Amino acid sequence: MYAIVRAGGRQEKVEVGTVLVVDRIAGDDNGNVELAPVLLVDGDKVTTDVDALAKVKITAEVVTDLRGPKIRIQHYRNKTGYKRRMGHRSELTRLKVTEIK
Repeated sequence: MYAIVRAGGRQEKVEVGTVLVVDRIAGDDNGNVELAPVLLVDGDKVTTDVDALAKVKITAEVVTDLRGPKIRIQHYRNKTGYKRRMGHRSELTRLKVTEIK
């Protein structure tokens, strides 16, 4: 059984035991997160109905919080002396899917 879930602004294919990295998500007191299902495949049966998917619960535990790679952005305009340098690092969370029911 697997599901397509909406996590961190993207859609990810997950099964029980899958580890995925998404944008920073805060878990509850126990470190669990519920993910929103978009599609559920159980053997030959594919569920896409919104009402049926509302009953499906996909839980994941927060393994760790981490930061992505440093991205360097440079702007340069010729003959004007304009130079600008910026950087960015994404705040990420590593999740492990524990249950699909």
